[in-house]
Amino acid sequence: MAGVVISSKYPPNIDPTRTPLAYGDRAIPRLNRELNDDRLLVRQRAVVSLCDHLHDPEHIAEALRNDIGMSLKNLLKDADITVRQKATECLFVMAGHALGRDSFLETESIYPVAKLFDDTEDIARKNAHLCVMRISETPPGAEGIVKAQFVGLLVNKLQTELNEIKELILDTLHFCMREDTDSALEAKAMEAFTMLLKHDLPVIRAKAARDIMDLSVPLAGKDRAVACGSLQLLKDMLTDSTKEVRANAAGAIMTITITTKGKYTALNCECIPPLVALVDDMNSEVRLNAIKALTCLSEAPEGRQKLLEHVEKIRDHENDHIAAVAKAAKIGVKVITWLP
Repeated sequence: MAGVVISSKYPPNIDPTRTPLAYGDRAIPRLNRELNDDRLLVRQRAVVSLCDHLHDPEHIAEALRNDIGMSLKNLLKDADITVRQKATECLFVMAGHALGRDSFLETESIYPVAKLFDDTEDIARKNAHLCVMRISETPPGAEGIVKAQFVGLLVNKLQTELNEIKELILDTLHFCMREDTDSALEAKAMEAFTMLLKHDLPVIRAKAARDIMDLSVPLAGKDRAVACGSLQLLKDMLTDSTKEVRANAAGAIMTITITTKGKYTALNCECIPPLVALVDDMNSEVRLNAIKALTCLSEAPEGRQKLLEHVEKIRDHENDHIAAVAKAAKIGVKVITWLP
């Protein structure tokens, strides 16, 4: 299904001409002055030029020494969409480097950036989410987002945002849940992810399944997944034409079925037949996750009884050219053929 593509083009009445850069080490100080100018056109030209200038990593440290971060933080509240758009883009570029990420957290720029989640302009919201997603890629950044109590806000935005932004939110939550799952569970993230398993776009289905896998690591997450009916939807995704969807669905089932409740719910949903079909999948990640999920299900007597019929199929992968798959197959055969 065709989706809305967020355009980053400037409005037709905006002069995109960049402000002339001063020579050498005077460039950043001049840009910083112009970022705080009262004239709109001066601010627009300065922020556009700065965005291009920062793509050279050597200029980021100099920009931070000149308090560019604080100037950009102030521009996030500018009434002009072009200024807000390019200011968030500058912060996104800076957040791609360790110094920029540290400055982002130290100056608490995450709070004004998060206010742009409600901006009326699609591109401003997209850039704000890009910025937060980039910050979340490191443990301190993800921890900062959790401490700022933005997980609940991000989960709520999953219900209303454009598909392009939904992808960014799912990535941000993926990194945040590596640091803390309690906030996501309290925000009913499992219910939100489960709803997205039925989404039209494969990339969103795949990322929703991956996030369910992340949130199912603690026992409370596994129990919530069972209560939400996630397993039935994940089982249906095992026959998806997209390899990432199949891999993440099998991985989520693998994680949920570690518990007895998860095992028997999966068995009642008849997850074994589609998982067995994935043992010979062309994609190694799909094969690996499917074999591990079957190994979990074989720990239940009913699961072991059904899988004894397919043990040779798993045994064929004991010499798989992917070492992790071969190891998983050996463990799977051992568990399935175990006798008391």
